This record gives sequence, structure tokens and C-alpha cells, in this order.
Amino acid sequence: MNVLKATKRTITTTGQVNKLRSDGFIPAILYGGKQNNLSISLKKLHLQDLIKTKTFMSKVVELEIDGNTEKVLPKGVAYDPVSDEPLHIDFMRIVKGTKLILEVPVRFINSEKSLGLKKGGVLNIVRRKVQLKCPAENILNEIIVDLDNIEINTSLKISSVKLPENVSPIIADRDFVIATVVAPTVLVEPEKTDEAATIDGETPVEEAAESTEDPAKTEEGKDKSAKPSDDKAKSTPTDKGKAANKEAKKK
Repeated sequence: MNVLKATKRTITTTGQVNKLRSDGFIPAILYGGKQNNLSISLKKLHLQDLIKTKTFMSKVVELEIDGNTEKVLPKGVAYDPVSDEPLHIDFMRIVKGTKLILEVPVRFINSEKSLGLKKGGVLNIVRRKVQLKCPAENILNEIIVDLDNIEINTSLKISSVKLPENVSPIIADRDFVIATVVAPTVLVEPEKTDEAATIDGETPVEEAAESTEDPAKTEEGKDKSAKPSDDKAKSTPTDKGKAANKEAKKK
């Protein structure tokens, strides 16, 4: 269990709090139980690694304040919108005999042993966190989902997760899905039609064949090529003309 040292904080003005942050401290408040709320501050150096973990909001820590130790649970963190640095933390006292509602992160193990993933399947995560009701003495830091021997088209539901005694999900009316192992999606490119090919700037094969055809072979081309010129028609004597000339010579 993580132990964090904290000091009581009496300053309340904005200027004093900003000065506290510039000195490397994070202001916080401790509440819950029958005791009064307590303003405290913690060294940022001791918190910066812990606060970045996925389980920070569900992890029980011990606050050591002026020699006294209390078990607490982080309940809220305010961040700077520009630098994303923590500005303030809320801690709640853990009182024995009470139950807490927590958002617990889900962690998947043995992905290398999943038969479905070995075949190219994909792990589709439906819920990365699950709300649980836990007794103060048995707080769960994370939910473990085992992927060993999981095949394609398998749904991993909350009923398949082993939860500690007296720990139960907030959603109790159905066996909800946490993740599924599904077949990979294969995208097939559609075949291009003549119209699509024209749009892409390509000439369809049939049109290209027509465009290379000899104009002389068309109907109009045949008429023009077969028609004799006027000069040839006049210079070529007909059979009737030859017979008339022979008759004139005999006379």
C-alpha cells in the first residue's frame, strides 16, 4: 500500500494557494466519516508517478498527517486545462463497515494464449471500467479478464470474471458484456464499371476500339470511296458511243 506524507494546510486565499503550487505542492482536502474536513497539501514529486496510473482512483493509499495515518481513497482530481498538471485532489476517508461505489479499470491478460487472437481475431473492448460496490475492507483495484483459450465470436461477460466476496457490479439486472473477440474485418475494393473508369479519366475498352476504326470502313466512308470522280466518268467512252462512231465511218 502506498504511503503519502501530507501536511495540514491553513492557507485559503487564491494567492497563497498559487504560491503553494509554485513551491512544488498540491493542495488537497480530506473528508468523510464523523470527522471534520481537513485541508492538506502533498509534495507533487511524491504523487506525479502514482497519479498517472489507471488505478489511482480505485487504489487505497495511506495518508500520514502529523504522525497519524489514515486509509483514504482518491475521489477527484482537478487538472490545469493548459498544462494538464494536477491542481487539487479530493481524498475520502475509508470507514470500516461501509460500502463504496468505485469505477474499477479492466485489465486483460494472456492475450498471447487466445486461440481467436492467434487466428487474426480482434479484441473489441466494450467497457474499460466497471462500476463496483465494494466493502471498505475489500476494495478492488482492477478487474482481471483472462483471454486464455478464448475463440473468435466469444463474448466476455461480467459473469465470467471472478470477483472477491461481497464485491458486486452496480448493474445487477443483466449479464453485461465487457469485451468480445471478433473476426477481422476485410475490406474488398469494388470493381470499376465503365462509367467509373470514365470518371477516373480512363477510356473504356469498347470506346477505344471504336475510336481506332478506319473511317473508310464506315457506311459513309464506303460511299465516298466507291464513287468515281466526274472527270473519269466523262473521259471513259461507253459501248453505245463506240457503235455510233463505227456507223459514221461506213457512210
